[in-house]
Amino acid sequence: MSLWNRHKIFEKNSIILIVGILVVIAIGGLVEITPLFYLKSTIEVVDGVRPYTPLELAGRNIYVREGCYLCHSQMIRPLRDEVERYGHYSLAAESMYDHPFQWGSKRTGPDLARVGGKYSDDWHVTHLINPRSIVPQSVMPGYPSLAKTEIDPSDIAAHLRTSRAVGVPYTDEQIANAAADLKAQTDPDSPGSDAFQKRYPKALVRNFDGKAGNPTELDALIAYLQMLGTLVDFKLYNEKANLR
Repeated sequence: MSLWNRHKIFEKNSIILIVGILVVIAIGGLVEITPLFYLKSTIEVVDGVRPYTPLELAGRNIYVREGCYLCHSQMIRPLRDEVERYGHYSLAAESMYDHPFQWGSKRTGPDLARVGGKYSDDWHVTHLINPRSIVPQSVMPGYPSLAKTEIDPSDIAAHLRTSRAVGVPYTDEQIANAAADLKAQTDPDSPGSDAFQKRYPKALVRNFDGKAGNPTELDALIAYLQMLGTLVDFKLYNEKANLR
């Protein structure tokens, strides 16, 4: 029997065709899924990545609440034009504590994966309150209310506890000190700032919105933006990658 005639068996008998399709899908699925059982993690371990501080986590929640992800992605692809414009391509490990992650594909505005440290706090304050004062053609809405709204520290510990339930490695100490750490990050003179920095290495400690008083939503959002892309030493990462 020729190959063509053998193929007719599948074309003329729908039951055999369905069985054949299921067998092929099952084989393909096993080839992709089986290796995962032999891996401790599908995410590469990268030095420097840590959970968000309470203030950064509050800022991230505001970022999601205000729909910033609808116009800004946080995923730099490993393509020359992407890397030259935005910086080193994004690593999965940088989003390992994001629930949900903010990768996205829609870019009305620029990608923000490496925005941390690119602009000053004052720039962010002005831009978030009135974007067109910096970029006249901007279509981004202003968020002046963030500067007037204080962060409620009473529920931040619950946020950390919930994050731990889905895999973020917050310690009991970090959860117990969440409210105090939220305030300490905006006050370098706080007696708890040293302990805070030990709990969260590389965390910035300063008054982000430039105003005295309790942390505001603007403080939190700027703290979140200023840490994006700053945790990983990519020079060291590339050196280690070349040695593998």
